[in-house]
Amino acid sequence: MKIGLIVVFGCLVAYPAALLSLSHAYRDRWVYVSTEMGNDQELERVEGIARMASEHGLNGILLSAGFDDMDLKSPASLERFARLKQACDRLGVEIIPAGFGVGYGGGVLAHNKNLAAGQPVRGALFVAKDHEATFQADPAVKIANGSFEEIAGGLPAGFTAHGARATLDTTVSHSGKASVRFEEFSDPENGVYVAQPIRVHPYRCYRLRAWVKSEGAGPRMAIHLLAVAPDGRDLSYMEPPLPETSDWHEMVWGFNSWYADRVEFRVGVSDGKTGKVWVDDVAIEEVGLTNLLRRPGTPVVVRSDKTGMVYTEGRDFAPISDPQLNFSWNHEGPAIKLLSGSRIRTGDRLLVDYYHGTTIYRDQTVIDMSEPAVYEVWQHQIPLIEKYVAPKKYFLSMDELRVGGFCEACKRRHLSMAEILGDCVTRQYKMIRAANPKAEVYVWSDMFDPNHNAREKYYLIDGSFDRTWKYIPKDLVIGCWYYEKRDLSLAFFSKLGYPTLAAAYYDADDLENPKGWLESLDRTSGAVGIMYTTWENKYKLLPAFGDLVSRR
Repeated sequence: MKIGLIVVFGCLVAYPAALLSLSHAYRDRWVYVSTEMGNDQELERVEGIARMASEHGLNGILLSAGFDDMDLKSPASLERFARLKQACDRLGVEIIPAGFGVGYGGGVLAHNKNLAAGQPVRGALFVAKDHEATFQADPAVKIANGSFEEIAGGLPAGFTAHGARATLDTTVSHSGKASVRFEEFSDPENGVYVAQPIRVHPYRCYRLRAWVKSEGAGPRMAIHLLAVAPDGRDLSYMEPPLPETSDWHEMVWGFNSWYADRVEFRVGVSDGKTGKVWVDDVAIEEVGLTNLLRRPGTPVVVRSDKTGMVYTEGRDFAPISDPQLNFSWNHEGPAIKLLSGSRIRTGDRLLVDYYHGTTIYRDQTVIDMSEPAVYEVWQHQIPLIEKYVAPKKYFLSMDELRVGGFCEACKRRHLSMAEILGDCVTRQYKMIRAANPKAEVYVWSDMFDPNHNAREKYYLIDGSFDRTWKYIPKDLVIGCWYYEKRDLSLAFFSKLGYPTLAAAYYDADDLENPKGWLESLDRTSGAVGIMYTTWENKYKLLPAFGDLVSRR
């Protein structure tokens, strides 16, 4: 929900008479606030937003404040929640905690990073020597002419160019005499890139590298290192912002080849409007055991390449873990340490099956919905939320679930991914209602909307999210946020009998959208509210928004 949502709002200082004359007044008039509540200054900032909201007719704060790791917070941090609750009660502003997130699972991962959703690697090669077995690429892969030194038709030999403008530059380079320069971004949304087909082995893990520098690049411009399967599915979702300096920087990312035996490697930029970007020295390499996950649903199997014998952890080799597990690709995986008396001998070739975690785009790590320990974490948070916030409403942060369905924890359930998602939401709902029987529960719309993400071939999901809406509680309130599809989405959930709330998006600089949302809400049976939603802490239009939705 955080990327690709740019919605245009119109000026709210002068209200159209027709808008103010509409008869619908909405019960829920909220503002979204994100905070870690890490110090008193942050508490004062949030109290100031609550005060502004109250002064302009809003009555709720959807508060994202680490509610999935309340049990890890200091006593001082917990006390700030109590103080915020007291301030909001005085202002007549309700706190709605946002939590129980899967797509952005940082709170759960703070308890145990191994609860991340995993992708499978099958048959990674390790070769034993002396007291350890180390990884070896099998087979080795390579990007041809990755230094761009060989030229054909004005472009690096072996590459094709796509998008607005990609030029071979023989005056700027990281090494050698040439680089590729991207500029004149006539299609900033789709970007510009150079590409090359590469043979890979299915169900293996690969690391991509590129050296990048920029000049005058816009703040939203992002570099991409993509691996696109033959059916068009992207297997590598990398979108870090470009460095602000003009020095060369190495970009590193990874991907799992999954079912693909070949991919199209792409390197380029998107969201570019001005400036120049240079890329040089691109490379690919297979890696082993990087970001290894260890939990019941992600077993490690080590077997002999020659005989098929499965070796035993704790007898033949020491317990394996990745001490640098960070869901990034800037480190090597561990070697396999052989124990005294091991049946593994020097020269033996080992094939290793395992699961690894990853990151989507800039900072998104998904957790596994089938591992029981995840629900234990959430269960521990509810009494603390009740104690310090005592909410009447909860909001489930179940949006953009972009990895899942691969591990044994999911496979042994013999359920579709739609059913697994529905069961997860139902269990969250039941935990909340067990503690607070009168609590009203909300959830983001996208994963249950056929006009949005409730579909097949969604990101790195082994399965389908089609018809997820069939498996969730019938009295949830659905928070819709896809502006361009708002009429379809609101009508879809209304027809099924779900109340709806609109998340009006406010991070664009030229503003023109509450009218569109309000007009759509006015046509929707069961619509209960609208929210000022910002991911970038932009609140300058909050007073005008509050006046608009509260004076109708």
